[in-house]
Amino acid sequence: MRAAVLHTIGEEKLDLRDDVTVLGPGPGEVHLRVRASGVCHSDLSALNGGLPQPVPAVLGHEAAGDVIAVGDGVEDLAPGDRVAVNWLPSCGTCAHCRRNEPYLCMTHVMAGYVMPRFMAGELPVFGMAGCGSFAEEMVVPRAGAVPIDADVPYEVAALVGCGVTTGVGAVINTARVRPGDTVVVIGCGGVGIAAVQGARLAGAAVIVAVDTVPGRHEAARRFGATHTATPDELSDLQTEVVPEGFDYAFDVVAVPQTLRTAWTACRRGGTVVVVGAGRADQQVEFSPFELLFEGKTIVPSLYGSADPPRDFGRLLSLWRAGRLDIAGMISRRLRLDQVGDALAGLGSGDVIRQVILHGDS
Repeated sequence: MRAAVLHTIGEEKLDLRDDVTVLGPGPGEVHLRVRASGVCHSDLSALNGGLPQPVPAVLGHEAAGDVIAVGDGVEDLAPGDRVAVNWLPSCGTCAHCRRNEPYLCMTHVMAGYVMPRFMAGELPVFGMAGCGSFAEEMVVPRAGAVPIDADVPYEVAALVGCGVTTGVGAVINTARVRPGDTVVVIGCGGVGIAAVQGARLAGAAVIVAVDTVPGRHEAARRFGATHTATPDELSDLQTEVVPEGFDYAFDVVAVPQTLRTAWTACRRGGTVVVVGAGRADQQVEFSPFELLFEGKTIVPSLYGSADPPRDFGRLLSLWRAGRLDIAGMISRRLRLDQVGDALAGLGSGDVIRQVILHGDS
């Protein structure tokens, strides 16, 4: 089969190969034909070293497709079933799972750092987060394959698999924004736009979308932002609209500068929600004094604090009802041999989300 292989961290061009095979499915695993794969900033971060990634590797983790085969012990899925990929599947038995924190379970993801998912000729190849959706086929744990109904387009299901769940979940699951609250979202790529939609769904009275690229401001308004600004414009806009500061500040970029921006924009007693993964090698400093006297809370929102078997269905119900625009977030549809163009286009002002489609998807 065909797959795009990253051989060295930082290289600009992926190796598109036709001699790649999947390993498995083993017991408790599912072999999938990938029909659609979103292109996420986390893929770029893995490529350039911002996120840990063993190589060689097939990147990609935001996907949907069909079941080809199942391993021993998988009795509730069968060949031909349609699924969305849950890139952070829970084991169901660890301390986090027992506390009802499935989004903090690292059992399967950590296995992906030591267990190859593919072979490229004689070369073992890892899958990003144990996935690897920049390929025609992939293998995931049973918990990583969430059944979807036949009316759901693969591209819609793929985006629910990561970006939509992460953004909407940050607002609804993590922050639990209420009607009338004020919100600022920093970063208006796919996850940021999903967060804007989540704030609209939650009934936020003020939704400010912040991005360095002015071209994304119009899109943010289309999806529910009441105001838009560049980082340099945010302070003046805040003084005009919510001089006391925002109830919630969502940092979807998560670098030191944007986290400071979120902190400053948040009111005393408000909440800063860290949504983006940032870079593992960057640090942010806060003094004990400001942490104490500002009274602000900083909370993480990994994968939108989601329980994918539950939340994928809820999000798709909102999509069916016309309350959550997922297809409208797709800026470009590409082929697997265009994955390099997709990664290069992540910073473009006219791109919200890009999807790689296979076959007649």
